[in-house]
Amino acid sequence: MKGRIISQLRATAEVMSVIERDLTPRIAETVGLLAKAFRAGNKLLVMGNGGSAADAQHLAAEIVGRFKMERRGLPAIALTTDSSILTAVGNDYGFDAVFTRQVEALAGPGDVVIGISTSGTSRNVKAALELARTRGCCTVGLLGRDGGTIAGLVDLPLVVPSCETPRIQEGHITIIHIVCDLLEQELFGDGESVPGGCCG
Repeated sequence: MKGRIISQLRATAEVMSVIERDLTPRIAETVGLLAKAFRAGNKLLVMGNGGSAADAQHLAAEIVGRFKMERRGLPAIALTTDSSILTAVGNDYGFDAVFTRQVEALAGPGDVVIGISTSGTSRNVKAALELARTRGCCTVGLLGRDGGTIAGLVDLPLVVPSCETPRIQEGHITIIHIVCDLLEQELFGDGESVPGGCCG
């Protein structure tokens, strides 16, 4: 058992090393994109399926609440949380439309839309990102493996190049935490840091 623990910890460390080496500039670019949008009065929409839905909700919670700094709330919506919308749209239009319908209703020019997909091929995430681009939104993909079909259609793909879903998800939540930390510093650098955060 100890051997398996060590093996998984080393696999996680290897993924983090790749993120540091390859994704640092794109993480910084994501922060800049979000900071520009929030300064202009725009909002963030974020989505994903399964564990990525949980990551979407986590990101929105840190943005609306706080990460580590006492500051005003910022506008972010996880498109994964309203069970009435999800079930109504899924029932009437099919599961592939559960995010596109919300992007159609909520997204406007200058908003940022983030899609999270460990495979890079989630059909409902891809369709919503495609629609977001036609509506003048900036699009970001938090992706895994080789980026899949989504990497080529978003403005900013952040691909965690692992074939193991747990390692990809660990990479995604680490990127999310870094983005939240840097975003607070960028927008509220003179604010007061507090222990924990909105989920802590």
